[in-house]
Amino acid sequence: MAWNEPGNNGRDPWGGGNRNDQGPPDLDEVVKKLQQGLNGLFGKSGGGSGGGSDSGDGPGFDFSGKVVGVFALIALIAYGALGLYKVDEQERAVVLRFGQFLETKTPGLRWNAPIIDEVNKVNVTRVRTHTSQGVMLTEDENVVDVTLAVQYVISNPRDFLLNVREPEVTLTHATDSAIRHVVGSSEMTAVISEGREALGGEVQQRLQEYLDNYVAGLRVVKVNLENSQPPSQVQAAFDDVIKAREDEQRLKNQAEAYSNGVIPEARGRAQRVLEEANAYREQVVAQAQGEADRFLKLLAEYRKAPEVTRQRLYIDAVQEVMQRSSKVMVDVDSGSNIMYLPLDRIASQAAPSIANQNRGSSVSSVQQSTGGMTPGDIRSLTDQVIQEIRSRQTDDSQRRSIR
Repeated sequence: MAWNEPGNNGRDPWGGGNRNDQGPPDLDEVVKKLQQGLNGLFGKSGGGSGGGSDSGDGPGFDFSGKVVGVFALIALIAYGALGLYKVDEQERAVVLRFGQFLETKTPGLRWNAPIIDEVNKVNVTRVRTHTSQGVMLTEDENVVDVTLAVQYVISNPRDFLLNVREPEVTLTHATDSAIRHVVGSSEMTAVISEGREALGGEVQQRLQEYLDNYVAGLRVVKVNLENSQPPSQVQAAFDDVIKAREDEQRLKNQAEAYSNGVIPEARGRAQRVLEEANAYREQVVAQAQGEADRFLKLLAEYRKAPEVTRQRLYIDAVQEVMQRSSKVMVDVDSGSNIMYLPLDRIASQAAPSIANQNRGSSVSSVQQSTGGMTPGDIRSLTDQVIQEIRSRQTDDSQRRSIR
């Protein structure tokens, strides 16, 4: 049944009396009831009895001091927790306060006020790579297609973040400028063949100068010239040129190897000839000095006994001459015939028997020094010659007696 239907005694749902006795519900009373309910919820009751309250005349809320402190502490802890961060070993943290540079944080656990400070972490150890490619004109007015890779690291985080708006774009423009300047001042042969390594070093030096002038906070580690070739229309001709140069270098290496082998050998032979000449000179000088000393000693002996010394010298000279001759002519005083002695045949006949009797290392060494005959062989040969002379003298005397 609705509150305004007959039989409801005219009572409204707000606890008022008859609607004929009162007007619309009192809003102040509704607000007071709501206030009492909130106070009871937070542990504080209103004064007085009944449904009224003596806490105040107007609307409002009375919160406890403890609750406000708890809320403030929680908010403070949350604010402090939001400001904690960690900087890794390979990173540096650039701190900005209200957009202005404050400091650079080193690795470790750090804290900065949230909202007020802005923290930007930058990896300063990772090597980044930028690749550039383009068709360029060389000093001798040839066109080459060059591809190179630039390896770089961030050397100064503050300069990297604040001095240049877009450091990577700046690096791209600086790389293009450096490579075009270097290639434009070099000939095509140096760019596509033997000068590539030097070209990379020159590009690296020039590129680093550009970045230092921009204060970009970047350091170039290495510039690798990955590819440099002429246009495809003339690629075959350049391949032939490169092959010819390789053949030229190969032939040069072979010539150098041959030279390195021949020259030391020739020097060695020349040194050997010099050593032999020096040895021969020393030998001749020593032999001459020995002959001179021998002559002086013989002269002294000759002065003491001239006849004996003269006979001895004659015998030695004859013996030396006879050792070198294989035939002997003997003039017989008693006749007109000249006796011929074939010493070579006599020696060849006597050699086997004599060699069997005189075996040994000492005998062989003597044979080598006397032309294959030992002193014993010479004595035997001499005895045979004397016997032959005596027999021939006997025959001659018998023939003369018969006549």
